[in-house]
This record gives sequence, structure tokens and C-alpha cells, in this order.
Amino acid sequence: MSYKQERLERTIEREISNIIQTEVKDERLKYVTITKVALTNDYSYATIYYRVIGNEEQKQATAKNFVEAKGFIRSALSKRLDIRKTPELRFKYDESLEHGERIEEILKNLKK
Repeated sequence: MSYKQERLERTIEREISNIIQTEVKDERLKYVTITKVALTNDYSYATIYYRVIGNEEQKQATAKNFVEAKGFIRSALSKRLDIRKTPELRFKYDESLEHGERIEEILKNLKK
């Protein structure tokens, strides 16, 4: 991965977090944390990984809210970035914390 791509991913992560906190009117998205952004090599798609505190029902509701707000977030992002084409946004729940906890639990059980 190139330095330019990493820098753009960090910039998109920061800007989307700011957009969600300041410009998005949907209060349900205010409690979302953007954890990572992954760009494709041609910069046409950006996968935005997020975390939300809550149960499975709240996670699904947040995913639905992101689908509804995707166009607004992309247009606000295009005004803030100095690139030719704003990538298409895909929002995905970040399951790395749960995955890490499962691995840790397995390792604890192996010690017993």
C-alpha cells in the first residue's frame, strides 16, 4: 500500500467522523465511532468500518441509518476533499473487537 493511499484513508476517516458529529442531523448516528477506512487501489470504493455500543438490534438499525445517510455523507465529503472523484462509500460494522475477545476466550480455555 502506498503512502498516498494511507494518508488519504486517514483523511477520509477524520473527515467522515467530523461530518457525522457536526453535519448529520440523525441523532442515532452521533454515537458511532469510525475505526478504519480501506480504499481500493483505484480509489473508487472506500469501506468505512465503524463501531457502535449496543445490542444486535441497535447495530442493524445503525447499518440501515448509514444506508439512508450515505449520499449526504459522500456529498459533504466531496466538498472537503481535494481529489478528482470521491469514492463510493460502503459502511461495514467492525467486528475485530468481538473476534479478539473470542480468540482470548479460546486461549484462556486452552490453559485450563
